[in-house]
Amino acid sequence: MSPSSDRPRLSRNLVSEFGAAIAVIALANLAFLIYLDFSHPNGNPYFGILTWIVAPAILIFGLVLYIGGILLERRRRHRRAPGEVARYPRIDLNQRRTRLILISTALGLILFVTMSVVGSYQAYHYTESDVFCGTTCHQVMHPEYTAYQTSPHARVGCAGCHIGPGAGWFVKSKLSGSYQVYAALFHKYPRPIPSPVENLRPAQQTCEQCHWPEKFFGAQLKIFNHYQYDEQNTPREVRMLIKTGGGSPTAGNASGIHWHMNISNEVTYIATDKQRQAIPWIQIRDRKTGKVTVYQSEAAKLTNAQIATAPRRTMDCVDCHNRPTHIYRSPDRAVDAALTAGRIDRSLPFIKQQAVATLAKDYASTDAALKGIAKDLPAWYRDNQTAAFTSKKNSIDGAVLTLQQIFKITRFPEMRVDWRTHPDNVGHMTSLGCFRCHDDQHVSADGKRISKDCQVCHTVLNEGNASGVFEHPVDIGDLRGVNCADCHTGGGM
Repeated sequence: MSPSSDRPRLSRNLVSEFGAAIAVIALANLAFLIYLDFSHPNGNPYFGILTWIVAPAILIFGLVLYIGGILLERRRRHRRAPGEVARYPRIDLNQRRTRLILISTALGLILFVTMSVVGSYQAYHYTESDVFCGTTCHQVMHPEYTAYQTSPHARVGCAGCHIGPGAGWFVKSKLSGSYQVYAALFHKYPRPIPSPVENLRPAQQTCEQCHWPEKFFGAQLKIFNHYQYDEQNTPREVRMLIKTGGGSPTAGNASGIHWHMNISNEVTYIATDKQRQAIPWIQIRDRKTGKVTVYQSEAAKLTNAQIATAPRRTMDCVDCHNRPTHIYRSPDRAVDAALTAGRIDRSLPFIKQQAVATLAKDYASTDAALKGIAKDLPAWYRDNQTAAFTSKKNSIDGAVLTLQQIFKITRFPEMRVDWRTHPDNVGHMTSLGCFRCHDDQHVSADGKRISKDCQVCHTVLNEGNASGVFEHPVDIGDLRGVNCADCHTGGGM
């Protein structure tokens, strides 16, 4: 028998025993949480964090304490009596106890490595999930996640656009996310979350995994349903051919709105504001001939020194499609959509006017807004449309419910987010959009202008409109002299 066989094991110390207790408790909890996670896949989103991040971290911490305690105890005994503990462990396979220890250790390592692999994969999968992105930091991401769920890309995962394929951008996103976790925990985040995202992955590596700009789409029919602010809520339908275009120079056709998409031309610009709404300098390079044309705004011309030092951006999908998912509809557009879908009774007098006015009010919180809508809309009909208030009470109540639903998915007072927060660059109704460049004021050295002609991008097909040019319902003169957003604020006329 070894002279040291009667001495306590190296693991018999407070640190190792404490670590072992932590590891055993964490392992038991981990097994229970895994059971809950698999048996209730749509349960509380915080289960995922506890199961695949917190519990494994505590388990590993306990194991580290256990091993660390053994090493410290070994070092302590060696210092006290150098001959008491051998420099290296003695492995004698002739002893049954040694064989059992080795077999147990090997099985434990296999189990630990297997659990680590599965746990790491599940942690990766969970941190890439929409639930993790949208609900873990509930208040911070509530506007974005809510808008995402009702968007055209609701079935595309958050990570598909914000991270994309490949390990490099995954690592970048997690490093960036570390600060975001800190900001969320200690309330250091801005309200609202600023846009555009500065370090967003280029659209060619994300959007174009599904969308193919080289495909020629031609013109596409788009129907816009609007309702006037009169007593009858008079409908006005605008049917329009949008000249989407696209194509590839090798296929012989590259035109339309998707001409901008760096297929045959590279468009570079300088923006003087963070939201890229003021663009005084634009450069277009023909990829085939190499010809470069520079356009400068007559209204805000930059000096040579400013041009030399200003950051330049190469145009891609998100410069126009900057709200492809997190879309916050204006009250005007949201009410038009509800009237078209029959969710609001169009026979209610002045309902378009009053619905927009009610939604456009600024409220301190969502709860205050829901109460305000429930109070203000019926009160207006009671005071101004007595007959309708009496005969169409159900329609008024239905309109209240619809407006409350619209508010909850388009306005977020707690995060100071609504349709005015993030300008939508597709079109030009309530923000500059296309008119950031197409304003007849960007001029090249040889006198060419970036046109503001409506027919460059679309043709109106309304009956009786032979010219194809948009005709405003109210005569306001030459439309090229004004911007739509000058009057159409989205919150009422």
